[in-house]
Amino acid sequence: MSPLPVSLPFTDRSEAGRGLAERARPYLSEDPVALALPRGGVPVGAELARLLRIPLDVVVVRKIGAPGHPELGVGALAEDGHVCYDDRALARMRLTRRDLDDTVAAERSELERRLDAYRGAKPALDLRGRDVIVVDDGVATGGTARAALRAVRRRGPSRLLLGAPVAAQSALDALGEEADRIVALTVPDNFRAVGEWYRDFHQLSDDDVTALIGGSADTPAPPTRAVRIRAGDVGLDAELSAPPGMCATVVVALDQGCAAPAQRALADALGRAGYATLLLDLLTPDEAARRRDARDSGGGASETGEVSAAEAAERLAAAVAWLRRSTEAAQGRVGVLGSQQGVPAALMAAAANPADIAAVVLDGGRLDSAAEALADVRAPVLALVQGSDSFVRELAEWSLGRLGGPGEIRHAPGAEGLIAGAAVWRQVGSAAAEWFGRYL
Repeated sequence: MSPLPVSLPFTDRSEAGRGLAERARPYLSEDPVALALPRGGVPVGAELARLLRIPLDVVVVRKIGAPGHPELGVGALAEDGHVCYDDRALARMRLTRRDLDDTVAAERSELERRLDAYRGAKPALDLRGRDVIVVDDGVATGGTARAALRAVRRRGPSRLLLGAPVAAQSALDALGEEADRIVALTVPDNFRAVGEWYRDFHQLSDDDVTALIGGSADTPAPPTRAVRIRAGDVGLDAELSAPPGMCATVVVALDQGCAAPAQRALADALGRAGYATLLLDLLTPDEAARRRDARDSGGGASETGEVSAAEAAERLAAAVAWLRRSTEAAQGRVGVLGSQQGVPAALMAAAANPADIAAVVLDGGRLDSAAEALADVRAPVLALVQGSDSFVRELAEWSLGRLGGPGEIRHAPGAEGLIAGAAVWRQVGSAAAEWFGRYL
């Protein structure tokens, strides 16, 4: 749970959705999807989905009211048929679950009607292995949110979040074990009702909901353009992508292969978090080909004309300078993500260019290869250590202990460099987005 200072009350649900999108960005990387609770959660979810370029669907839940007192929630019915009862409330009112059979039947009919109205014959989204954020316009008691989260959990998501612009602390405390993370913009001490925190809190119709869902198809990915950057006497291939409303820019320093699907997955994860990305090949195609040929024949670095870490760092610095000089994507200092052989280059470039590079993320590679430059690195450094090799971790710890600024190590399970699949690179992108979010 991460409440933030916000301007209250919200103008409307769309404004609240924009704020929620920015707060939720770093936590959504694994093929994410938004599920909104109708009706009030749909305009919030629609704006979030639009900004994050992710699919939107509904998760329909109906409150079960006490007999004769429908405003008193004693349970909730989920679209998969499960009923989540509040047994404590039932005990206080001296009611049994069977006393609610007629109410549950009536709500089941209404739930099916709404599902037909909102989704029709269209199948529900497949949530298996995906990051899912369940969105509502506010959380007062948490009864419907609990039923929704449990229903979504049964569909096998990778990570489950609850997002709400405003919420009661007591409700969030009760929901803590239902979601992997709760994102709430504000949790007022004087919370009484969700509607009090919106200037415009008009009721929506089924047609409103259907229109919002129908207009929420995946927004196309931001345009990506190939660029050629001059660094000394060589030209480097790169791909520049800038999402709308970008918050900062990250240069991803690679050996070679910025057009590979795994690298695109990394750029997409950073893009969803609001970052413009420059995927940069530190080697020219000819240099990469000579390296492959030498390795295939068992030759050493001297036989390949291998580009040194210092040369790679100069090329990376030239790319950062080009980015700041030639585009609108980098108004302030940038972040650098170095991968494999790009790791020492990222550290050396950060040491030599503290006015341009504000934060560094390292994935794999040997940090100690930049040993002489470590003391001059003032930018915060996150090292993602792959695999379980204790020697690699010890080298990373040794290197971070010699930095001139803060450093942190995290384990990246399953990541094995360029052999890793797109899912692993999305995880790297998510960790990087969180780190850059602290310092950019």
